[in-house]
Amino acid sequence: MTEPDFVTLAAGPLTLVLRPAIGGSISSFEYSDGDRTMPILRGCRTPLTVLDASSFPLVPYVNRIRGGQFTFRGQTVPLAPNMAGDPSPLHGQGWLNPWRVIAASQGETTFEYEHEAGEWPWSYRAEQRFKLDETSLEITLTCRNLSPDPMPCGLGQHPYFLCSPETHIRTRVEHVWTIDEQVLPVEKIAATGHYDLADRAVCGLGLDHGFAGWGGSATLSDPAWPFDLTMSSPDAAFFQLYSPHCGGLFVAEPVTHANAALNAPEEEWAELGMRILAPQEEMTLSMRLEIN
Repeated sequence: MTEPDFVTLAAGPLTLVLRPAIGGSISSFEYSDGDRTMPILRGCRTPLTVLDASSFPLVPYVNRIRGGQFTFRGQTVPLAPNMAGDPSPLHGQGWLNPWRVIAASQGETTFEYEHEAGEWPWSYRAEQRFKLDETSLEITLTCRNLSPDPMPCGLGQHPYFLCSPETHIRTRVEHVWTIDEQVLPVEKIAATGHYDLADRAVCGLGLDHGFAGWGGSATLSDPAWPFDLTMSSPDAAFFQLYSPHCGGLFVAEPVTHANAALNAPEEEWAELGMRILAPQEEMTLSMRLEIN
């Protein structure tokens, strides 16, 4: 059976277009009120590569690994860079590989990606379930360890949002890591001043930082939007915000662990959100985008 290039879900004013073969990604997520159609997430260019996508999954780890390797229980795991221009491997394997459609209905579909042990020396199965109704999109990402040995694991989603100088974010974060020139964490400090996200314009901030103590939800608003947007993820205690100086877009990532957590000693992993899955154990991250 040939896999579809696109999977489209529609409910009320919302339309979601997915690209299973392009990293299990979202191609577009739009709102229509009859008079106009506008993007909720940024739209993609055609033909789509995963870096053009509206959003993509992060599995089985999120963000960067310092020096292209980490050590786990006496085993050194080297990983090659996987994005042009960045020396650090990032975001795992799911975003760079095709996913299979394993279930589909009018308002719901499920994708699956199965990884065979190789450079990442553990086998795992990841699933994404997309569920759309008239006011929200919910994505449930799951990873199950198929290996006979314990496997480190972390999950996230990587949604892109368009922004203007009037776009605001309102969310709670307690701490932030300063970063070096390779966007790797240096020092954990209080999220105050430039890093305070309680209620501020989010476009053009010059941030590419990880936050801890995230409250689990963020409200996004703009006077030009016909709605406010609430992103929630009760499984994520960490949050990554990319808001380049040039403006125009930002990325707000709910994630289960801190950037470069795999490089920390294992005894610090629990505090940094890094999970260790026993054989056949799984973990889940859900993300809900609600139109208010």
